[in-house]
Amino acid sequence: MKNPEIAVMSYGPIVMPVADRHVGLQLKVTAPATGDNLPVLIISHGHGRSNFLSSLYGYGPMADFFSKNGFVVIQPTHQNSKTLALDANLPEAPLFWSSRPKDITYIIDNLDQILSKVPGLSTRVNKEQVTVVGHSMGGHTVGMLAGMQVKDPATGKTVNAIEKRLKAYVMIGAPGAPAGLVQSAKDHYPVLNNGDFSTMTQPVLIVNGDKDINPNFSVVDNWRADGYYVSPGHKSLLTVYGAEHIFGGISGYDSNETTDESPERVEFVNQCILAYLRSALNPKDTSWEDAQKQLNDIPGSKGRIDNK
Repeated sequence: MKNPEIAVMSYGPIVMPVADRHVGLQLKVTAPATGDNLPVLIISHGHGRSNFLSSLYGYGPMADFFSKNGFVVIQPTHQNSKTLALDANLPEAPLFWSSRPKDITYIIDNLDQILSKVPGLSTRVNKEQVTVVGHSMGGHTVGMLAGMQVKDPATGKTVNAIEKRLKAYVMIGAPGAPAGLVQSAKDHYPVLNNGDFSTMTQPVLIVNGDKDINPNFSVVDNWRADGYYVSPGHKSLLTVYGAEHIFGGISGYDSNETTDESPERVEFVNQCILAYLRSALNPKDTSWEDAQKQLNDIPGSKGRIDNK
């Protein structure tokens, strides 16, 4: 990891009482020990089979990287996390899909209060520059925040959770369009069969591994890149060569759920996302354009960037 000498601090859990939630919203904040005018990055974890990676305790390789690079990282524990052990018979269990984007909106609504709980941090943060990154089911959450509408399979009502206060949206290994789902996935996770990318109008970076194929969900090549190809408006696609669903290990250090373990790939994914965020937060910043020039059509590059 680059910037290993940069000191960071982590504070948590912060527990916020939230109406219409089965438990309080647990949060961890990781930030540089020094510096001012710091932007905010919210990480939305996946669903996963692990007990702790899908919670505020996971995604250390991303939380550490981005905090060392000047971001205040906020990690919520969504209600699907196994750490909460919520009743599997509750409505929307096990994914609790509609409460997940609400968690992000709650964080934005209550950012001052959340940051004030971390000693010495609140005055160092640029609270107008808030971004979000989500992996797997977290990518689905980011898609909803970017405008993807979802028809509730239980009620038939359309859920719109768009959050335009976010300055950048990043979907990593997110579920693709319903057309590519296998029947067993449609039956087991009906909400994934009810998303509409045609309404995802905000600019989004979609990160796709070209080896991220799970026949339990889809047998379509690059299914998880659908958010780029199917949605309207400005979108970017980072294709990571050789990457499977955990992209070298972004969800946790030395995690046995990583089938393509590669610290170098984790670093590459993080660096590319950092370039995208810097350019999204500052229109004069050319980091994303520079990254594209360094990758596309270069022999031996670790990936490719496309924009539309």
